[in-house]
Amino acid sequence: MIRVTKLNGTELCINSDLIEYIESTPDTTITMTTGHKLIVRETVREVTDKVTGHKREILRGQGPDAH
Repeated sequence: MIRVTKLNGTELCINSDLIEYIESTPDTTITMTTGHKLIVRETVREVTDKVTGHKREILRGQGPDAH
């Protein structure tokens, strides 16, 4: 899961495995595999960096539950 911020300032966590694509129109719009669209404050680069970082943590065995 990654944390993103909606335009109204509300934070939410989304399952990065369900992201189909991300575009800048000019707001960053995340389209999920379910067809649901989220417009967020983060840039496309910030979202992709969050996804990459999350995947890297999982691969290293350092997910959020690791101690």
